[in-house]
Amino acid sequence: MKKGIIVLGSSNSNGETYKVCSYVSELTQYPIIDLKLKNISEFDYGFNNRGDDFHPLIQEIVNNYGMIIFATPVYWYTMSGIMKTFFDRISDCLKIEKDTGRKLRGMDMAVISCGSDKNLKQGFHMPFIESAKYLGMNYLSDVHCWIDDGSIPESVQRKLDGFVKTII
Repeated sequence: MKKGIIVLGSSNSNGETYKVCSYVSELTQYPIIDLKLKNISEFDYGFNNRGDDFHPLIQEIVNNYGMIIFATPVYWYTMSGIMKTFFDRISDCLKIEKDTGRKLRGMDMAVISCGSDKNLKQGFHMPFIESAKYLGMNYLSDVHCWIDDGSIPESVQRKLDGFVKTII
């Protein structure tokens, strides 16, 4: 099994998406990084934000893992703002941290989404898929989940079990 990490991009560190991440983490032994606990500024064309947590975090990821699972709640039909900021900052790896950016090539990517609706609108995964293509990453799989009455329904657990089998 490839060594992996789960990058959680939620405004609620202990919310529904975290519950789903915890389930997947138990199955894979992948650690969870909570972006809410990091100081990551928005993309800056002048790269004046180099002192925040993004560069050490992305370097840790590319130097230690071969698989990234991006986990996000569905906010307004798309990924969370925290996750979008993280993706925007990957641009730093194409301009000023090119060695780090090159290490993304060949890495595996997967996506977990969690929302109140049981179905996603068409196109939700497009930014992830196209980013993986652009970066030379392998987009392996995605899964959409929801929570009922505070817990993961059995049907979602089966989906997650299948998802894990496709990525390991």
